[in-house]
Order: sequence, then structure tokens, then C-alpha cells
Amino acid sequence: MTEEFEAHRPKLFGLAYRMLGSVAEAEDAVQDAYLRWRGAERESIDSPGAWLARVVTNLCLNRLTAARTTRERYVGFWLPEPAPTGALGPLETVEQRDSVSLAFLVLLERLTPAERAVFVLREAFSYGYGEIAEVLDLSEANCRQLYGRARRHVGEHRRFDAPGDQGRKIAERFLAAARSGDLAGLEQVLAADVTAWADGGGKVAAVLRPIIGREKVIRYVIGIAIKFGDGVEFGHAEVNGQDAMLAWRGDELVAVFVMEVADGMIVGLRTVLNPDKLSPFLRLADV
Repeated sequence: MTEEFEAHRPKLFGLAYRMLGSVAEAEDAVQDAYLRWRGAERESIDSPGAWLARVVTNLCLNRLTAARTTRERYVGFWLPEPAPTGALGPLETVEQRDSVSLAFLVLLERLTPAERAVFVLREAFSYGYGEIAEVLDLSEANCRQLYGRARRHVGEHRRFDAPGDQGRKIAERFLAAARSGDLAGLEQVLAADVTAWADGGGKVAAVLRPIIGREKVIRYVIGIAIKFGDGVEFGHAEVNGQDAMLAWRGDELVAVFVMEVADGMIVGLRTVLNPDKLSPFLRLADV
């Protein structure tokens, strides 16, 4: 019983994480699904994978309603909880990798819970409309309508692709320039229209609105480097399918910087500073 569930856990966590944008809430949803699995009558379940996907999706739909209220009261700019790429289940296609990026998860916040469920199942897991209809207990026609609306709300988002070790090299150049105050070096890695976001959640000082444009982002980055000072160590990681830098003060993780790279330049920089969002990352990363 437990073995069979564990075989599905990575996919279920990936589904719940895309639905909720939170590591902790996704883990709770999967655990709740496990408890329901243990109490279910096995003979009535034809397809364990489909049954579990339905349970997790509906648990997430219930949680999304409460999450919306919480996020409306959130202090500053809300970002999803970062997650190590390896913990997010199979990412075998460009679409699957893109569907866990912080940029994509922020876009999904525009959708209603039902639209988000249809969109995630269709885009990230390639479910057919018939399968989605069974999971959500809706008609195929309704699922098609929800998917169409979701596509319009999300719009044509850009995909960021840094093949091979290009992303890591850009991240290292960015870090070296930021720490040394090399303005010319930062200009070489930041796109003219680069945008930076930060999430402190009211727990840690952070800018409350997006910073747009190379010159403003350079000043912002230099300010962060000065604030952290010499007592902070940096390391490279892959987070949400993208290159990132982790900032450590001793054994304490104090920030995760996730970079979006296009055409050899950083076009987006998302910084998670809220310690409540960094704790789940550490647990998944096992560092």
C-alpha cells in the first residue's frame, strides 16, 4: 500500500506545487492524499494514479480559496516558495520545466482555481480533456472553455533558455560583478529591460514593488551586496528549473536569487528573502 503510493509521490508533489506555489502546502496536500489512500477501498480504484491525481487536485482547489485571501494581505510582492529542481518530479520537456519557473507560477496566480487546475493538468502533465473532466468532475466542453480562458489570462509568456552551462556562467559573472561593485560588469549581464522582484513577506526588509530597467536594477543589486557584506557566502544551485544563487550566513540560508536568462542576458531577477519560504527549500534540498 505505502510502496504503491510512494511510486506516485513525485508526480503528486509536482502537481500540488504547481497548483499552490508553496512547498509546505504541497507537502500537506500530498500527505492528506496519503491518508485518504490508506482509508480507501482498494477494490473500487481502477487506476491508482488517476485516483490520486483527482484527490490531490481537489485538495489543492480547496486550499487555493484560502490561499487567495492570505496573499491579498501579503506584505510586499508575493513570490512562490522556491524549490530545488530535483524535487519537482519529472521535467522531461521544455513545457514541464517552464511550468515550475517562478515567473510561470506567478502568472498562474491570475487564474481562478478551476482554470489553474485545468491549465496545469493540460500544460504540465499533458492530460487529455476527457481525463481532466474525470479529475474535476466537469464536462469536456467546460474544461475546454476553462483552458481557453486560462490561456488568454496567462498570455504569451516568454520561455527562458540557457543551454548547457551558459546560465551558470552568467550567474557567476553576475555575482562577481555585484560583490566587487563592477558596474560595467553588471551592465554586460543585465538586459536593458531587466526587472527585479523581492519577497520579504514583512519578515525581512525588501523592496515592495518591481524594479524595472538596467540602471535601477544595478543600484538595487549593489545595495544588496553592501547590505550582506563580507559575512555572506554564495553558492550556485538550480532552482525551479532555472539557475540561481544561494546566500548563506554561516549555516543560515538568507536569500535565494533566481535568474531568468534570455539571449545571454539576465532579463529577470527574483529574490526570496522571507525566512518562512526558505525553510521548506532547505528541507527539500537536504543541505
